Amino acid sequence: MGFLGRMAISAVGLWLAASVVSGISIQGDGPLVLSALVLGVVNAVVRPLFILLTLPLTVLSLGLFLWPINAGMILLVASLVDGFTVASFGAALVAAAIMSLTGWFASAFVAPRGRHQVTRIRWGR
Repeated sequence: MGFLGRMAISAVGLWLAASVVSGISIQGDGPLVLSALVLGVVNAVVRPLFILLTLPLTVLSLGLFLWPINAGMILLVASLVDGFTVASFGAALVAAAIMSLTGWFASAFVAPRGRHQVTRIRWGR
């Protein structure tokens, strides 16, 4: 899946998080798209550094520490983009969970090479 596809999925996840979580607000479509773009860049550049620095804690927690790292990336994006606000770390944690579920759900419809995938199930025979 290309960068634009991932950005679109991130935008949907951010929009869903802003709709569900009371501590998150996005002021229009421009900040939503910009937040998704900045989140893509932050996840590509900053997130691997945080994962590397916190690797022992991530291993000890069996990977669960990646959830607060993702929440931290959302807070970082909120501090960089005007029109995107996150009230608390708890709201960012819930947003990270929603975005993870959105990405997981969307990846079920995209093949490993980034193409749309349709699965047909034949009953009988």
